[in-house]
Amino acid sequence: IFSFHLFFILTVAAFGQNSFTKEVDSIVMRNDTLWNSDKETVIFTGSSSIRFWTDVQQRFPEYHILNCGFGGSQTHDLLYHLDKLVLRYQPKQVFIYEGDNDISSKKKPKEIRDLTKELIGEIQKSLPATKIVLISAKPSISRWKFRRKYKRLNKYFLKMALEQPN
Repeated sequence: IFSFHLFFILTVAAFGQNSFTKEVDSIVMRNDTLWNSDKETVIFTGSSSIRFWTDVQQRFPEYHILNCGFGGSQTHDLLYHLDKLVLRYQPKQVFIYEGDNDISSKKKPKEIRDLTKELIGEIQKSLPATKIVLISAKPSISRWKFRRKYKRLNKYFLKMALEQPN
């Protein structure tokens, strides 16, 4: 019984870390064909609210935009794939939409805030001039019961934005 449990735990842990690897690799392959390193790049990343924004480049034609959204992602997933999705493109600006799926997965707003601070810290360490925009998390109808957590999380995001340069 012990070996089965150990195997199960290790399998779940390994799957959890790489659950978005194929999708992220596909995004990178697509964006590598679109990316022009001679132009200033703007990245939009986060969960499905970004992924499904398929016309973001058309809406902002004056900018060179890469959509790096991947559906179902949580803040820790973006942190795990940060090098591939964001840092490699050396963006001038990064728009981040995370927190929605974190709340749905029963993470506390403080925990999401702390992960977001870590995410911002990693971006600032590698790309200190890059501007970061945190997009407020919004509850869908099916997640309306968590609206107070969304409000708390968005207050944390606002406080972070006001306290940090860029």
